[in-house]
Amino acid sequence: NPELLELLLTREMPFGKYKGRVIADLPGHYLAWFARQGFPPGQLGQLLALMHELDHNNLVGLLEPCEDAVPGVRWRVMAEGESLPDPHKSSGLTGRSPAI
Repeated sequence: NPELLELLLTREMPFGKYKGRVIADLPGHYLAWFARQGFPPGQLGQLLALMHELDHNNLVGLLEPCEDAVPGVRWRVMAEGESLPDPHKSSGLTGRSPAI
């Protein structure tokens, strides 16, 4: 469903350690934890489960074409072991930045 793929690029995690981070930028170990413990109910759980499947099966590249379809989103697939800078520190680029 293309709409769900677009939501992965725009919907932010509403709670927990990665609160405020876009679902597409959540680390694989965090998604795997939800897979073991159980995904939350509703659309959030559906999106986390989808992102887990994409991450686990190395299909994250499927999100790249959606970048053009979502206004204002600049996203890239992060390399293995790469991490985002602390969002509370000034400056620094993240995996996603607004298009200018």
